[in-house]
Amino acid sequence: MIKTRILLIDDEPTFTRMLKINLERHGFSVLVENNGAYAHTAVRDFLPDLIFLDVIMPDVDGGEVAAKIRSDPAFKDVPIVFLTAGVSKKSTLTKGNVIGGQTYLAKPATLDEVIRCIEKQLGKEEGVGPAGS
Repeated sequence: MIKTRILLIDDEPTFTRMLKINLERHGFSVLVENNGAYAHTAVRDFLPDLIFLDVIMPDVDGGEVAAKIRSDPAFKDVPIVFLTAGVSKKSTLTKGNVIGGQTYLAKPATLDEVIRCIEKQLGKEEGVGPAGS
């Protein structure tokens, strides 16, 4: 069985380490990139099924990272979800987690919220991995 590949691009190593561990426990293959400047290289090397991307990072803006990924024809259709403290849970929930045509999850997000987002983005509403089967 091929595992769903999730790329986490976020400058907070503690956050990405914990999310990686928890997603791997649910059967996902996860790669972390804590430097936004290397995000496109990580995408090319890892070939993710879905990308969680922070918006506010010290080295590069998440919007710029998303634009660069989208400009590559090989990755233009890979779902990108902005996982950021730059929006509130209330604003994302009232808009169905879509702001300006882009999917957002507000930090802090629960593991259940992240997994539901993955399932929705990849069309796997029935659950994934050992815990969701």
